[in-house]
Amino acid sequence: MQPHQRLPLTALRTFESAARLLSFKAAAEELCVTPQSVSGQIRQLESEWGCLLFTRKTRQIVLTDAGRSLAQVVNRALNDIRKEMDTFALQNRKTVTLAVGPIFGARWLLPRMDRFRLLHPHIDVVLHHSPRITSAEQMETMVMIDWGNGDWLGLHAMRLFEVTFMPTLSPALLARLGGLKEPSDLARYPVVHKWDREEWASWLSLVGLGALRFAQEVTMRDSNIVLQAALDGHSVIMGIFPLIRSEVDSGRLVCPFDIEYHPTRAYYLLTRPGARNTPEVRAVCEWIEAEAGLTS
Repeated sequence: MQPHQRLPLTALRTFESAARLLSFKAAAEELCVTPQSVSGQIRQLESEWGCLLFTRKTRQIVLTDAGRSLAQVVNRALNDIRKEMDTFALQNRKTVTLAVGPIFGARWLLPRMDRFRLLHPHIDVVLHHSPRITSAEQMETMVMIDWGNGDWLGLHAMRLFEVTFMPTLSPALLARLGGLKEPSDLARYPVVHKWDREEWASWLSLVGLGALRFAQEVTMRDSNIVLQAALDGHSVIMGIFPLIRSEVDSGRLVCPFDIEYHPTRAYYLLTRPGARNTPEVRAVCEWIEAEAGLTS
């Protein structure tokens, strides 16, 4: 066998697949070619190598000693190439840390993340839980989405969108207790508050029932657990729109009163001054703004 001036790379890739799978047919399926093409590539390689690489039997192929030796060399070389490519890809990946609250993350951000990955496959977004903050000193991530009035000290705040609140419950709970004709009828229902109780208090004040007391009251901190309590038919909640719009549109939840409370606070995108000079931070921020409808 004469030394090769040019390696038959296509034939070697075909051989690697056939040797690993021990099947010309399976190799053809993996490589998206015909079995005849695989067989032809192997014959060409055997001709150039001057030896048999496979023993052909009726229903199977078996590697010869020469085939096993070549398979080890080819596998090692391809693995080295893959490792080098993976190392290069990791070196060129960027990471952006993003803090969000539980219901915003679950109901708004995560359902959209596939679109971000398609647009920016080289950027990894690492999500953190978002506590309420008041200044740049308290911000521990590169980007943050928080709920407030836009007055975070030392931070750039971009208003994303407003929310509205309405009493919301499951059709099962409404059918079981019935009688929700007027807002005052809520007094017979169990309700769940978020930890500060502000939304319920504000909505009741809006309808002139600031002194209303409910049959049962529970306070929870996690908004996703509050939502689950409504979905499971345990209680009425103050629904956050548009974050739970899909549950109402699908009929899993209903709103008995068409009276909305519009808070002065909203969701804001927070960054430190100059943070958008970093390309990956700018890409994340511009994508969030586009998803919120702030850009065309």
